[in-house]
Amino acid sequence: MKRLMYVLFFVLLTSGMAYAQQAKYVFYFIGDGMGVNQVNGTEMYLAEQEGRIGVKPLLFTSFPVASMATTFSATNSVTDSSAAGTALATGAKTYNGAIGMDDNKSVLQSVAERAKKSGKKVGVTTSVSVDHATPAAFYAHQPDRGMYYEIALDLPKAGFDFYAGGGFLKPTTTADKKEAPSIFPIFEEAGYTVARGLDEYKSKSAQADKMILIQKEGAEPSCLPYAIDRLYRLTVFVDFILSGNKVVDTGEEHFKGERFCYISVGSDTVSGYFVVLQIVGRK
Repeated sequence: MKRLMYVLFFVLLTSGMAYAQQAKYVFYFIGDGMGVNQVNGTEMYLAEQEGRIGVKPLLFTSFPVASMATTFSATNSVTDSSAAGTALATGAKTYNGAIGMDDNKSVLQSVAERAKKSGKKVGVTTSVSVDHATPAAFYAHQPDRGMYYEIALDLPKAGFDFYAGGGFLKPTTTADKKEAPSIFPIFEEAGYTVARGLDEYKSKSAQADKMILIQKEGAEPSCLPYAIDRLYRLTVFVDFILSGNKVVDTGEEHFKGERFCYISVGSDTVSGYFVVLQIVGRK
């Protein structure tokens, strides 16, 4: 089972007059595969960097409120990203492989869709492909996470204001392996401006109503580089976040992003620590 790490965060901006103590934005971060061990290991790593034994608390571990959640799906003791993403997006447990559907394959409405229908702006950003399981759970409704082309077709149906990620895995091939019209003209016909890379984003964003930001032509569409490698790379997840913030500054944003499961499976511990730091930051 392939599982990826994401940071999902999503921002809600109220329309009309703001009320006292009402948040302007709500960010929803999801660390898919990030558990207590990764967080505690990062805090120990930071303490070691200071030459001492112990932990250096991260910003989010110092928040006044914390909780725990069950992670089993409706059909498996060990969930996958699609069932977990659907549960986080809708509040309902479902079978492994489901995208935005319950265990009877009925459509579930995500919190992002509810926000959009209430007049707020919504953005989804991920460090993997835009059509991957966890981000897809917030905008798509398909019975199987491997239906990448069909998931991509759900993107304009949701009508969110901003999407960003590595790219799209099957832009011209259906789940039954048949050739199909490219998704990119379909996006454009639905009113989206597609930008490949940050330079193209900068040249197009001022005139764009809704945007889809992916990596440059020829880049790996399945993911952005690991956080530790981005010290030497130009494509940075935070740039995607800032780009989305410009597009939906008067609305709501939802961003998701890192690849913990690959790191954990590959036993690349230090890379995992850098991912945690990128998600939650230092105190």
